[in-house]
Amino acid sequence: MIIEKIRADFPILSREVYGKPLVYFDNGATTQKPRCVVESITDEYYSVNANVHRGVHFLSQQATELHEASRETVRKFINARSTNEIIFTRGTTESINLLASSFGEEFMGEGDEVILSVMEHHSNIVPWQLLAAKRGIAIRVIPMNDKGELLQDEYEKLFTDRTKLVSVAHISNVLGTVNPIKEMAAVAHAHGVPLLVDAAQSIPHIAVDVEDLDVDFLVFSAHKVYGPTGVGVLYGKEEWLDKLPPYQGGGEMIQHVSFEKTVFNELPFKFEAGTPDYIGTTGLAKALDYISAIGMDKIAAHEHGLTEYATQRLKAIPGMRIFGEAGKKGSVISFLVGNIHHFDMGTLLDRLGIAVRTGHHCAQPLMQRLGIEGTVRASFGLYNTEEEVDVLVAGIERVSRMF
Repeated sequence: MIIEKIRADFPILSREVYGKPLVYFDNGATTQKPRCVVESITDEYYSVNANVHRGVHFLSQQATELHEASRETVRKFINARSTNEIIFTRGTTESINLLASSFGEEFMGEGDEVILSVMEHHSNIVPWQLLAAKRGIAIRVIPMNDKGELLQDEYEKLFTDRTKLVSVAHISNVLGTVNPIKEMAAVAHAHGVPLLVDAAQSIPHIAVDVEDLDVDFLVFSAHKVYGPTGVGVLYGKEEWLDKLPPYQGGGEMIQHVSFEKTVFNELPFKFEAGTPDYIGTTGLAKALDYISAIGMDKIAAHEHGLTEYATQRLKAIPGMRIFGEAGKKGSVISFLVGNIHHFDMGTLLDRLGIAVRTGHHCAQPLMQRLGIEGTVRASFGLYNTEEEVDVLVAGIERVSRMF
């Protein structure tokens, strides 16, 4: 990877904040966009904009071809068997809500159980709580050890004859823990239970192969993988998606409508009511092409080295507490320094041009397990550098002296 060449593709990285060069370490919340993604969005609006699938005219045909080519790009990127298994949504959150609604309606009733983990994002907790309130299902939680690793023995003990689904994060957005998804899928399948994976924090950083992992469902967001906001993906094995009822009704998801009866469309359109963000899906495809050209192995190696370097440098700061020291860890470091409040640290780092995230990171049950209210989180992307880590360390040391 030639990091200078990559950084040149992201114009925002050359701007200043409060007179300081921007150091952007909030990639876990959203990534910056390369020029090619933004240009693809502009170009499509200016030259190919027309509603997809239903038009016979040239622009509609062309827009449809681009939209469906994007579906094929996603299929290839995660190694799904068919484009029928790729559902476009508005993001990870909608993807999980779609599945909780459709899967819950078809397969879950009072007393049935879903297994989550203690480190889940609220997006993978609240939809199941809504289902619990509506249908009386129960939520069972996989605990973790103090290093931030899920206890696999305890996971196996959670299964009962009422377990209907397991839904876990691939990588924790707070701890950076990389969960052993392939092994967890095998355990779930041994009990006849499907597995849903929240891959929002893994897709941008490591190669994800749904066939190799043997997961039944997988979800992610475009904006976390250098693509546009408001676009996401739900992957589902075709045999599962065939069994599920639609999430929403309206145009596109129908084959025939009368006031007596509606016949639903085939996959994947059964789950895509209304006009899709066909411009956004092109932007997502362009982003996936961009990182594929760099190489996911190279991205993973670069970010791993950066995380190791940052961890080593941060640990040398007096009073530093890092949360999450799993054996397999992604490019996220959550920390506190002494008694300095995470909000104060983040606010003062911002004045130095350093963008980090502070708070509970939409993972309040995890914060309760850790016995804290929140952390400062630095999350890295493919364009970050060791020099930027040095700026972060110097900034933390400067803020610490103030307290």
